[in-house]
Amino acid sequence: MNINIKNTLGIALILAAVGIVGSLASLANSYSRSVEPSTFRSFTVSAEGEAIGIPDVALFSAGVITEGGKNIADLQAENTRKTNDIIAFAKESGVEEKDIKTISYSISPRYEACNNRFGRICPPPRIIGYTINSVIEIRVRDFAKAGDILSGVVDKGANTVSGLSFEIDNQDAVLKIARDEAIAEAKVKAQEIAASAGFRIGRLLSIQESHMTPFQFRAEPMREMMTDAVAVPRPAVTIEPGSQELSVSITLTYEIR
Repeated sequence: MNINIKNTLGIALILAAVGIVGSLASLANSYSRSVEPSTFRSFTVSAEGEAIGIPDVALFSAGVITEGGKNIADLQAENTRKTNDIIAFAKESGVEEKDIKTISYSISPRYEACNNRFGRICPPPRIIGYTINSVIEIRVRDFAKAGDILSGVVDKGANTVSGLSFEIDNQDAVLKIARDEAIAEAKVKAQEIAASAGFRIGRLLSIQESHMTPFQFRAEPMREMMTDAVAVPRPAVTIEPGSQELSVSITLTYEIR
């Protein structure tokens, strides 16, 4: 074969190989950028949005404490009767079964007290009776009835009422308002940064959201001992829920062009 032809074929093969390698490198580089954009070619902005919501759900716990002698069966019967009366009253007042929950039930012994002053030796502790404590949690979604129900459970036998707090039933609607505000503010901030730095904004690479649950106020336990001999009508408790501020934090990451 002619030497010139051999040289020409050799050069052509070398150029073809270089072209293939270059194409593969370019393809790999483009694929890499599309799958995992370089952090050196992106920037991040953050903003917060806030919205005010009015609580429309009241939540509280009602308990029945029954103390007596060693006959546990009698104590259980009395405690169960009062607890069932509270549950029945809540249901009659419009509280759904799903919003009534037993959160604790306990039977505890009571021991004879011993004064060991002046070196007196106390005998082994002796059980003199028992205390039964049952607690149910009630969620009132009809806020207009919250005061009547809170007062009514006491008339039905509850001698401890505690943990009063307020919630927003449809919290998502309030969070949406705060989220829209945060995203709008973040977009404006991104445009301002790009204009000041002299670059164009590319694709939105990621978006992150976080929000804080509002503080739920819970009152200290209020204990009011009742006796069967006393049945005085009680005025409804006035319930003022106030307002709750929900905030959403948004972080946007954009590509730099």
